[in-house]
Amino acid sequence: MIEFVLLAVGAIAGAFLRYVMVASPKTILGLPVNVLAVNVVGSFILGLFSVLAVALNLNSNYSLFATTGFCGAFTTMSSFALETSNLMDSNRYILVALNILANVGLSLGAVLGGKAVGNSLTARFLD
Repeated sequence: MIEFVLLAVGAIAGAFLRYVMVASPKTILGLPVNVLAVNVVGSFILGLFSVLAVALNLNSNYSLFATTGFCGAFTTMSSFALETSNLMDSNRYILVALNILANVGLSLGAVLGGKAVGNSLTARFLD
């Protein structure tokens, strides 16, 4: 039962924070950046937590809360797909390509960055 509570609390927190971050849409040169920021920040958190959870030998309930609950509700593939589709509908194909490259590339980079920070923290404080 505690697993469901942790999952729900993480999801509520992630969904609320995503709502706050995308409530006022912003663009840079026509590129929507709110969802991009959410996906990059969420990817960094996921990468960082994936390393710290193992290094600190955390109970799997913490992962359920942080990864499946929080990051799952915080990040958003469907909004990224919708924004990309909207750019396609308005024939803004350069922005379509840029949006895809930015979301995928920066999110992957953020996961790798989060893992690097996690490895650095564990090497410094746990070894």
